[in-house]
Amino acid sequence: MRLRIKFILFVIILHLVTLVLTYFIFQQNKIVFIAAEVLVLISIGIAWQLYRQLIQPLQLLMQGAEAIRDKDFNVKFVTTGKYEMDELIKVYNQMIDELRGERTRQEQQHLFLEKLIHTSPTGILILNYDDEVHEINPRALKLLNLEEKDVVDKPVSSIENPLLQQIQQIKSGEAKTVTLNGATTFKIQKSHFIDRGFARHFVMIEELTAEILAAEKKAYGKVIRMMAHEVNNTLGPVNSIIQSTLDSKKIWNRQEEEPLKEALEVALSRNSNLNAFMRNFADVVRLPEPKMVQLDLHKMIYSITKLMELIAAEKQVKFEYCLAGNNFTIHGDEQQMEQVLINIVKNAIEAVGEKGIVTFTADDSLKTLIISNNGMDISPQIHEQLFSPFFSTKKDGQGIGLTLVKEILSGHGASFNLQTIRPGCTNFTITFNEGPERYRGSSLPAS
Repeated sequence: MRLRIKFILFVIILHLVTLVLTYFIFQQNKIVFIAAEVLVLISIGIAWQLYRQLIQPLQLLMQGAEAIRDKDFNVKFVTTGKYEMDELIKVYNQMIDELRGERTRQEQQHLFLEKLIHTSPTGILILNYDDEVHEINPRALKLLNLEEKDVVDKPVSSIENPLLQQIQQIKSGEAKTVTLNGATTFKIQKSHFIDRGFARHFVMIEELTAEILAAEKKAYGKVIRMMAHEVNNTLGPVNSIIQSTLDSKKIWNRQEEEPLKEALEVALSRNSNLNAFMRNFADVVRLPEPKMVQLDLHKMIYSITKLMELIAAEKQVKFEYCLAGNNFTIHGDEQQMEQVLINIVKNAIEAVGEKGIVTFTADDSLKTLIISNNGMDISPQIHEQLFSPFFSTKKDGQGIGLTLVKEILSGHGASFNLQTIRPGCTNFTITFNEGPERYRGSSLPAS
């Protein structure tokens, strides 16, 4: 039973009892009886006024409670001129102002946080209490190469992705660097925050490939420049002395001097080879900015294989073509892209060894080129180091071929991967950018 009903019942019963008692007490004295009845009526009127004054604050409190329950912080009351009532109204209005201001601040902070997450250059995943993906920003989708519908509201463990598999292996507060396909490096950080008294995890994914490439290039560039400087400073004078000696006919008149002459010619030839060796290293450091033009990839493939036919024929290696469509246009530097294809084809021929097949598969719709060979498989240990500077599996390899390929393709904004997909089938896959907008704003004249 509500308080106001109890109060009304109490007042009614009290005055009914008073009326009955006055009837029995003053029934002999009519004047006193009438006066008593008038006093009872006056008491009822006073009780009604007091009821209204007492109940009105309670009604206001009920209305305020309803507004707070409905999260409507715009309801405020006007003062009535009564001290007690006005004090209550003042406190209520002040509380509503504070709640409205706090809600506005929280909404602004929430919107700012959402916008920050959405536009962040770092990939961010926010998980719920069951380690399901609750929210993911566009950058993370791009890094994971997934659609939002394939990720949101799904457990991390159920999503097939090498980066997400790494996330499961690290604990909150830890960070890990992961290299995929031997070329792309990511930094993964996992942490947590408290939501309604329970911990929820979030993950940040950052691509470090560009920074690592720059650091690597700076390091090996310095080494190469130092080596080239020392070699050139030594080879120049030595070659000059040897050449002057060989040009002096007086020294070589006697037959017994012929072995010495041949030895000097071998030394001069070896010095020239050493000089060429250093120039190959220097080419990686001095790689110029690509001059972007429109290139016919099919035409370029046929041109490169024509150039490599003699080398392939010596090892009885055949070229096969699976080139979809009439043409496949890409944007790139012609000389640099030719160098990329030459290095890849040369490595494929060497991997095959004898009597093998190198296959070219191009798909314009997917913007991909796959150069396959059926030669030696790439082990997981070697796969992680393929694009590292100076790393080579060949006995006399310099370890700059794939480094140069990596530099050129990264400069073109293309993604790439070299791996054995099944025994006897190794693919070098290149995915080209679909448009010129990523190429540092370069103009694109037709070749």
